[in-house]
Amino acid sequence: MERASLVRDDGASLRELIAADAEELSRQLRAHQLRTFPPTAQKGMRLFAPGEAADFIGIHEGYLRQIVSEGHGPKPQPNGRRMYSVDDIDRIRQVLDEANSKGPRRYVRHRRAGEKLQVISIMNFKGGSAKTTTAAHLAQFLSLRGYRVLAIDLDPQASLSAMFGHQPELDVEHNETIYGAIRYDQERRSIYEIVRSTYTPNLHLIPGNLELMEFEHETPKVLADRRSDTMFFARLGECLAEIENAYDVVVIDCPPQLGFLTLSALCAATAVLITVHPQMLDVMSMSQFLHMTSDLLSVVENAGGDTEYDWMRYLVTRYEPNDGPQSQMAGFMRSIFGNRVLDNAMLKSTAISDAGLTKQTLYEVDRGQFTRGTYDRALESLTLVNGEIEELIRTTWGRK
Repeated sequence: MERASLVRDDGASLRELIAADAEELSRQLRAHQLRTFPPTAQKGMRLFAPGEAADFIGIHEGYLRQIVSEGHGPKPQPNGRRMYSVDDIDRIRQVLDEANSKGPRRYVRHRRAGEKLQVISIMNFKGGSAKTTTAAHLAQFLSLRGYRVLAIDLDPQASLSAMFGHQPELDVEHNETIYGAIRYDQERRSIYEIVRSTYTPNLHLIPGNLELMEFEHETPKVLADRRSDTMFFARLGECLAEIENAYDVVVIDCPPQLGFLTLSALCAATAVLITVHPQMLDVMSMSQFLHMTSDLLSVVENAGGDTEYDWMRYLVTRYEPNDGPQSQMAGFMRSIFGNRVLDNAMLKSTAISDAGLTKQTLYEVDRGQFTRGTYDRALESLTLVNGEIEELIRTTWGRK
């Protein structure tokens, strides 16, 4: 039987069709980006209500009112209410720690002597597990809590970069991703040169784009020629060692496949968070992912790679507690993995997905755009998950 040719009726090949579609889609996305966020537009954090500000600082709202009455904090708005910017929150942290100068800092939560940099790699083999959503909210939450955070977008699709206001097609040039710091040739540059600030104080970003795929293409050639001074799996860790004094936590959004980039992130990590949607097909896919990860890490270990971790956890995402099969699957996972499944799950919410349409997190989107109950349930879910991860970090550091 003669094979069908992969051509359209007008004679274009599949390659030409895909190339044309990619170019047109990219053009339309750029146009949409400019309409939504014109060149003069800047992303920014919203103001926080007193209760939210107090939670981020780690004090009761009544104590916050007392501090503000002593002359610290924002002035009242015309309606008499006070709303707090991220800078206001940071200044109040400083005031609280200066008032208790004899003891250890409690509110400016930077690492202390002997506490090592925490590198959290967030990963899953299957798309749609809310991996990037988890990474974005975790990085921003920790920065709002007073930690110095570096987010690294290791996914060539660069959704995390877009969430933080760096559009890969428009804002990220050649050699401006982490590939620039881990590449094998003479164009390699210092990681200091590619770190960017964001509109969230305490949160910096190394963006991604399609050039990250170069690492996947170049590494096999280097391995075959045996011409690298540093093995691929150690290069990211070496880069982070250069800047570790500047940060408390690094959050890495890994690609949704097991390649050299993901293995690099695993070897650089001090902790691993695996996101999973509680559906049978997703859990079956994760089973294969875990098998492959184990096999590949065995090869890396034999080659001298470090795969020691402080903790590894599974996070149930896009969870619908009233969905019987999902509840059964979540229970199934807990029966197998025990306390390695986080106690809290990230709920499926239209608030999270709708905020994502405008490339915003729930910590920055205006609450008034949603039904109050919908927004509050989603934000509570995210804060419980992120708070549990923060506690794991603090426990690793030996803090109570």
